[in-house]
Amino acid sequence: MRIGIYSNRCYLDGVLKKANIYIENGKIAEIQLGAKSSQIDYDFEDDVIMPGAIDTHVHINEPGRTEWEGFETATKAAARGGITTLVDMPLNSTPVTTTITALRDKINASNGQLNVNCGFWAGITDNNLQELDKLLSAGCLGVKVFMVHSGIDEFPDISDEHLEELMQYLGSKNIPVLAHCEKEEELKELAPNTDSYKKFLASRPKASEDKAIEQFISLSEKHNCKAHLVHLSSSNSLDRIRNVKSNKAPLTVETCPHYLLFNAEEIDDKDTLYKCCPPIREKSNNDLLVKALVDGTIDFIATDHSPAPRSLKEMESANFTAAWGGISGLQFLVSASWTAVKEKMDLESFIPLITSKPAKFLGLENKKGFLKEGYDADITVWNPEKEFKVEERTIGHKHKITPYKGKTLSGKNTATFVNGKLVFKNGIFLNRNCGEKILRQEHILV
Repeated sequence: MRIGIYSNRCYLDGVLKKANIYIENGKIAEIQLGAKSSQIDYDFEDDVIMPGAIDTHVHINEPGRTEWEGFETATKAAARGGITTLVDMPLNSTPVTTTITALRDKINASNGQLNVNCGFWAGITDNNLQELDKLLSAGCLGVKVFMVHSGIDEFPDISDEHLEELMQYLGSKNIPVLAHCEKEEELKELAPNTDSYKKFLASRPKASEDKAIEQFISLSEKHNCKAHLVHLSSSNSLDRIRNVKSNKAPLTVETCPHYLLFNAEEIDDKDTLYKCCPPIREKSNNDLLVKALVDGTIDFIATDHSPAPRSLKEMESANFTAAWGGISGLQFLVSASWTAVKEKMDLESFIPLITSKPAKFLGLENKKGFLKEGYDADITVWNPEKEFKVEERTIGHKHKITPYKGKTLSGKNTATFVNGKLVFKNGIFLNRNCGEKILRQEHILV
């Protein structure tokens, strides 16, 4: 079946153009520039048609902690927000994805529940280096490590010795190591029952992040290992990152919408919804992160969606010491990011930050991240100028607790196509389970 869609603003070759786009067998079959054709099924008028948004950093938590989130609710929320591809982190599922058995369990758990495409990261700690080749051969897109306690005991931080061993081994393989960069020795003790965001922020200073980033970057340079900094929060490391990139080192960097849109000065002192690690910092810091996106120092944006039930966020007690550290924000990648940066960059510069750049990082740039003939028909349609208030009834996450609730954002999603199927349009789901598993080529998973 051939479907035709049209808009006055299709993002093609870095420019917004009038175009007719035809979809057939899950692919973009043909693109015709110019005025609307008579063979169009959906006329999106002035809404922007762009490649489907890609989120490389998502905690789905299934199996084992599906009461926190699961493939069904996470991928529905993603489609509602214009995301067509996401990559699941190796925690906080139970068991964590550090063995081939756990990976098989996770992939099996996703069967029949993928409303968008989904890839998987492998988890590496001091205790499972022997599983590395199996996890990669089974299709994991890369490796995630923590340089500080992860928040769950099942996924301990990796030692300096084993981190170097890992990066040395992967240096010639073009497989990324993703690192949560904080150092325990630079953290400040947080008293029990602390009910102050300011005290929580002070307990995780920039120095902790900067020290870990320096170590991670140095190992990347030493072993020519493809290194990726997840959820950059500290602006103090930007100059070091710029210097490394000027030397063409294989380093990529992401930040998150909550580090761009929210500022510590505006967070209510007892509001644990905003607790995440590393923390949301001051406006002066976050303005520098936005500038780093504009100048290319930071490569792209990902949500680090890390949901939890209300009880674990300690919302009634306001106990920052005990509260789960994570922001629930998968659905708002496009809108929250655009809201945060729209005064600093134009739309044509913004779109690659959530489409082609993460696609290239994942090694998918020959099939996703662009509107091109022969590419997968993963397509997002949205109105960047349209503002909307985030209401509980429209939140697709399993738990509706999110710091975005009640906020007014710019950029409302109109429609989401996944592998050529119209999954979501104007608030209604039209097709389900249209997503595919994304595994590294030549995988041997059975």
